[in-house]
Amino acid sequence: MSALPHPQIGALLAAIDGVPVTTEPSTVRKRSRDFFWYSPILDAQLRGKSADILVSPRDEGEVVRVAAACARLGVPITPRGAATGNYGQAVPLHGGVLLDMAGLKDIAWVRDGSVRCGPGLVMSELDAALAPHGLEQRMHPSTKRRATVGGFVAGGSGGIGSITYGGLREPGNILAARVITVEPEPRAIELRGDAAQKVNRAYGTTGIITALEFPLAPAWPWVDLIVAFDSFAEAMAFGHRAALADGITKKLLSPIAWPLPSHFAEVRPHCPEGKAVLIATVAKHSVDSFLALLGDAGAVTLERPLTDAPGQTPLYEYTWNHTTLQMLKADRGVTYLQCLFPHDAVLEKVAEMCALFPDELLGHCEFIRFGGRITASALPVIRYTTPERLSTIMAAHEAAGVMIADPHVYTLEDGSRHKRAEADQLGFKREVDPRGLLNPGKMRSYVPAAAAT
Repeated sequence: MSALPHPQIGALLAAIDGVPVTTEPSTVRKRSRDFFWYSPILDAQLRGKSADILVSPRDEGEVVRVAAACARLGVPITPRGAATGNYGQAVPLHGGVLLDMAGLKDIAWVRDGSVRCGPGLVMSELDAALAPHGLEQRMHPSTKRRATVGGFVAGGSGGIGSITYGGLREPGNILAARVITVEPEPRAIELRGDAAQKVNRAYGTTGIITALEFPLAPAWPWVDLIVAFDSFAEAMAFGHRAALADGITKKLLSPIAWPLPSHFAEVRPHCPEGKAVLIATVAKHSVDSFLALLGDAGAVTLERPLTDAPGQTPLYEYTWNHTTLQMLKADRGVTYLQCLFPHDAVLEKVAEMCALFPDELLGHCEFIRFGGRITASALPVIRYTTPERLSTIMAAHEAAGVMIADPHVYTLEDGSRHKRAEADQLGFKREVDPRGLLNPGKMRSYVPAAAAT
């Protein structure tokens, strides 16, 4: 917990009587964590941080009651989804209320190729509900089977599906968001179109999301494949060719260097010793075209239908930051970076970084569409020694023209490729959170418009 419980916790509990609350310290501490421990730097900074109480509203009306009470009493409030993030997004720095949004998971409607739903809906459950309509989400993180829709929008940027649809910030990928303000008399604000980006990757600092609308994609029968290559460079080269093949319907192309595949538990028999692999998810109707493009450049070692059902691990859970997790299970001496390569030199720059740090960097990329162009996002695994050495490695990437979104910091600004909060987000926070009570400490450039009394 925080050093001392907030002095107004007792008054808050009285004000929200009837709303489900957990005060048991060990449960609150556990729920106040996310996967910040991927970073040894964040692990040292955030270990032990906790809310004072966990509040679990069941509908928007109860969210409004909590927001009003917190505003009147000056109690910090940190919204939480499934806490599958990696930067301490949902870790309360100043105690107060941890607001568990899992209860808001109704689907209001599915129509015209889009959906409106509550932020607490688990993403795999949403896709299961969409399946009878022949639709699915455009993109999802590798934590799809645990992550919530609201948590992804508030803490994520893209994922499986971004090879086709880009990231969440691409125009059209979020249609609307409904947010509750933290004021003595909270307001509900409907953000539509580009205005909805005010809550994207804002860590819950710009309003409490109570509903989201976004467009959907056709739910094709998908096929998971593992393709083995003699080298990471060859896996990258074919992945790039497949990414540029617009006629092949796909949602994942992830080249991964050896020895990372040696840690891929269930599919380890399909990852030949010493070989790099490409993990791909391709629509069934495009598999023949994918294999024809591959030719004899690599060897397919696994081909099976994609399923989110229990009993089989989908291959996307070996990609994106799950790749890091698989190695961390065996070796806690590693961490990772978040890179974006220039689209016009992606293969050259990936090879350059691998060559520059041959004993420290294990290559791992995801091909994505960014600003209308094909490039690669990367989550390379780094053998960690010191914070100073990690900073040197990141600086070398940036000097070579590779953008870094630092995953070893917990503020919006420092974790951004641009090292600043978006102007629309900063301005909107002044409107919806005048006292700076929403997830305080995560937007360091924000100065509260109204000082707490």
